[in-house]
Amino acid sequence: MDAVRLIVASGRALAASRGVPERLTEVWQAQALAQAIGSRLAVAGPPELRGEAVGLTELAARGCGVLGIPRLAPGELRAAQLTEVGEARQSLMCLGGLLGEVGIALVGIACSADDEATYWQCMEAIDAADESRDRVLEMLRRLADRDEVLTEREAG
Repeated sequence: MDAVRLIVASGRALAASRGVPERLTEVWQAQALAQAIGSRLAVAGPPELRGEAVGLTELAARGCGVLGIPRLAPGELRAAQLTEVGEARQSLMCLGGLLGEVGIALVGIACSADDEATYWQCMEAIDAADESRDRVLEMLRRLADRDEVLTEREAG
């Protein structure tokens, strides 16, 4: 399945999740998807994105690691369903939005946490999601810079 469809599915699942365990599972799913997309872009994406894509992969992995691996039935891991990134700009724009939603969901969980461990787990996951989103925004900036250079070359 292409990245945009998986990102949309993750966003819907996150919005529909109820209760802390389900919401944390959806946050983990989104981070795992960001990791998979980063990995694909690092290997086969536009050359100017590869360094930032490696960083995205590492940060999203940190976000997953902080949350621990949820119990998923076979076939429920959305990241494993990724077959193609598709058009990088569109995928990154959607992923940036999803990572923003992840941060908001984690803030909500942290604010209502009954125990200190969950609170700090969320704080670390918020940091990873925010840094992952920063990498996505940097990749979008690099794509815009590349397009500007190409347009100038064509005009000149």
